[in-house]
Amino acid sequence: MTAADPEAARVLSHFLDEDGRLHTIPSKHAKLLVVLDHLAQSFEPGDRYEEVEVNLVLRRFHDDYAALRRYLVENGFLTREAGIYWRSGGTYDVSDPS
Repeated sequence: MTAADPEAARVLSHFLDEDGRLHTIPSKHAKLLVVLDHLAQSFEPGDRYEEVEVNLVLRRFHDDYAALRRYLVENGFLTREAGIYWRSGGTYDVSDPS
């Protein structure tokens, strides 16, 4: 489900402010997955990130970046090993030539 998907766009509109920051982390799992997929788009597939880098990216969306990081890992959007993170899930834009 991508932000171009009308249902995903509707869910995101309820949780993101005009600056793209989360004002609330969804409590319903289905809505949380939509938000996490949106956040996962901030991480490039194939790139490796140190925890401090992940925190900086997630802090742009919400002050509780640790919770977002945990949710991303628990739900398979990011994988962590030895303090290094990489994107392991989420939707991909197959029309993107890169």
